[in-house]
Amino acid sequence: MASLNETPSANRIHIAFFGLRNAGKSTLVNDFTGQEIAIVSDTPGTTTDPVSKAMEILPLGPCLVTDTAGLDDEGELGAKRVEKTLGVLSTTDIAVWVGEGFEKWRGRFTVPVVEFRRGDSVEELKRKIASVDLADAAPGLLDGLVEKGDRVVCVCPIDGSAPKGRLILPQVQLVRDCLDRHVAATVCQPEELDDVLARDCARGTLVVTDSQAFAAVRDALARFEHANPGAQRPRLTSFSILFARQKGDLHALCAGADAIKALKDGDTVLVSEGCTHRRQCGDIGTVKIPKWLESYTGRKLRFEFSSGGTFALDPARLPRLVVHCGGCMLTRRAVLDRIARCSAAGVPIVNYGVAIALMHGISADPGTCLVKR
Repeated sequence: MASLNETPSANRIHIAFFGLRNAGKSTLVNDFTGQEIAIVSDTPGTTTDPVSKAMEILPLGPCLVTDTAGLDDEGELGAKRVEKTLGVLSTTDIAVWVGEGFEKWRGRFTVPVVEFRRGDSVEELKRKIASVDLADAAPGLLDGLVEKGDRVVCVCPIDGSAPKGRLILPQVQLVRDCLDRHVAATVCQPEELDDVLARDCARGTLVVTDSQAFAAVRDALARFEHANPGAQRPRLTSFSILFARQKGDLHALCAGADAIKALKDGDTVLVSEGCTHRRQCGDIGTVKIPKWLESYTGRKLRFEFSSGGTFALDPARLPRLVVHCGGCMLTRRAVLDRIARCSAAGVPIVNYGVAIALMHGISADPGTCLVKR
């Protein structure tokens, strides 16, 4: 089990090594990391599945290094290995091509590529990677929303689906972002929000809520504003909307919300999550969102569910809508890839926070990352 002090893999620079069989990828990965994480052999096709290692590599910082199978693998099993190798591209920030043959595959790479030949310097490779300009670098969670001295109220419901003894990753990351910005953070449950607002609501207050508590939080803010007509109006957003902006394309996800209103009886909705976790009673993805969608639309819908690092759309039976989680366990490239796949297939995609806001009479503003109520 990974240490709770480790940087989540979604927040690491993902560096993947590609090339043909026996190009020396595994040897280079071991030299690059300073550890024996990949099996090295003269036998072609020794690496069969992607192998990843999370580590700190100076001067790069937290990285996830992945060794892949050769792209010239053969046979039925070889084709599956190649498919898995190409699947790594959807989460790769920087690709390293090892050896010859890149010209044939250049068109498949939409990320920065650093080429390496036998005899090249590993330290020089690290310097080249460190100098790569990551155009898709994720913005900070609270960029443009708070300044030093502001206050953030984090509303975190603790119900049957909440993990025992800890906060979930989005909540932890938001509190850390507050600390980095010297912004005071208060954490409470929805039923405590009235007291927190009465005591702590000050200049620049931003309320960030779990999406499933939107209705209760909206009502608490309305009560505060009614009781304090001269006070500055607190701003409202959700963890899921903040992550939608950081990890993906909030404008595209807000546009996808329009498809909710157009759903008809029998339409299929794919509810997709980027992580795998043990389902609890009252699970937001498999229980609450389907219930809210049918209640909001008045339609009898069909639901399909997916989770984890893979995301596939069957061209033979495309869903009418994809409702995706905030993506806290995915890299920005992975979320953008999923949005692009939906766009190419003509399937609208919306994120949990945007969808839940809409179904509770609240609209998300992709320009400000706030919600209108």
